[in-house]
Amino acid sequence: MALTGNKGEWSEIYTLLKLLGEGKVYAGDQNLNKIQDLFYPIIMILRQEKEGNFNYRLQDKDVVIQTPEGEELLRIPASVFLSEAEDLLNAINSHDGSFAISRIESFMNRIYCHSLKAKSSDKTDIRIILHDRRTKMNSEMGFSIKSQLGGNSTLLNASKATNFNFKIEGGNFSDEDIARINSLNSKRNKVIERVNAIKNKGGVLVFDKVDSLTFRNNLIMLDGDLPVIISNLLLEQLNTGISTLKELAEKLTETNPLNYDVSQNSPFYVYKIKHLLTSTALGMMPAKAWNGQFDANGGYLVVKKDGEILCYHFYDRNRFEDYLFSNAYLERASTSRHEYASIIKEADCTLSFKLNFQVRLK
Repeated sequence: MALTGNKGEWSEIYTLLKLLGEGKVYAGDQNLNKIQDLFYPIIMILRQEKEGNFNYRLQDKDVVIQTPEGEELLRIPASVFLSEAEDLLNAINSHDGSFAISRIESFMNRIYCHSLKAKSSDKTDIRIILHDRRTKMNSEMGFSIKSQLGGNSTLLNASKATNFNFKIEGGNFSDEDIARINSLNSKRNKVIERVNAIKNKGGVLVFDKVDSLTFRNNLIMLDGDLPVIISNLLLEQLNTGISTLKELAEKLTETNPLNYDVSQNSPFYVYKIKHLLTSTALGMMPAKAWNGQFDANGGYLVVKKDGEILCYHFYDRNRFEDYLFSNAYLERASTSRHEYASIIKEADCTLSFKLNFQVRLK
C-alpha cells in the first residue's frame, strides 16, 4: 500500500532529505530570517523504523547509510538527496489533503526509510548529531519539526483537557435565557457572540479552574500563577480581539491582573508566558502528567514556505524563546469537539462557561 500523508507529514521526509543533501542547518532569528554566520554542521541523522534503526552519516560528499553497529548498507552522493528534496518540495506544494508521492516513496525504500514519521512517543520528530563550532563538540539532539508548507503549526493542541472553566457572576439568567444564548451559532464569532450576550445580561466571567487535573498540575509545576495568567489571556482575547501572545502579554503587563510589584519593570508576564511556550514546545502535553524533562531537547526545525529549513537550537535559549513568543497566537478550537462555549447550569445552580486554550505558530 502506498504511503499517504498531509503536507506536514511529508515535510518530515523533506527535512530528512534536505538536511542530508546540504550537510548543515542555519540558525534563524525571531522573524524567521536566516543568520548567515551561524550554522550547525550535520554529522549524522538517526532514524528508527519498524524494520530497525538506521544511521545516515555525512562523509565527505556522500551519505553513508549504516546500521547502529557501523555496518555500511549503502552510499549515495549527498547531491542526490538534495535533488530528491527539491522534487519532494514541488510535489508537496502541488497537492492538498492526504496524498501519495510514488517517485519519492521509491527513493525512500531505497534508503531504508519506510514510513513518513519516525518512531517516537514524544515531541521528537528527528534525531541529529550536530557539531557545535563554538564548543567544538558533537551532540545528539532531538528536534521537533514545524512546517509552514501546509497550515500554521500547532504548538499546543486543543482538547477537553485545555478547557478553562469560568463562573458567571451577576446577572439574572432564566432557563430560557440560557437556551437562547447557547443556541447563538454565528459561524465566525460564535464564542464572542455568546460571551457578549452574557455581558448584556449583566454577567461577568470569573475564572474558576482548569478542567483537567493533569493539565492544571503541569501548569502549576511550571509556575503556580499560570492557570490565572492563561485565564486572563483568554478573556483579554475576547475583550480586545488580539490573538498574538506577544501583544496579549503586553496588555497584561499594562493591566497587571495579578498585582505584581512592577516598580522595577520586571517582565513577570512575558517571562512566565515564554516559559510556558518553551516547555510546551519541548515536552509538556496537557493530557499527560509531565516530569519536567524536555523530549525535543534540541529545539525546533522550521520548514519555511520556500523550503528553507531554520534551526532554533535550545542551546540558544533566548533566541528560541523569542521565536516562539514572536510567532505564537491563540486560536479558537472547534466548540463541538471540545465541549466549550456553552452555559452549563451546575447542580448547585451556579452557572459555568468554558473557554478553550489552543496555541498556534505563524
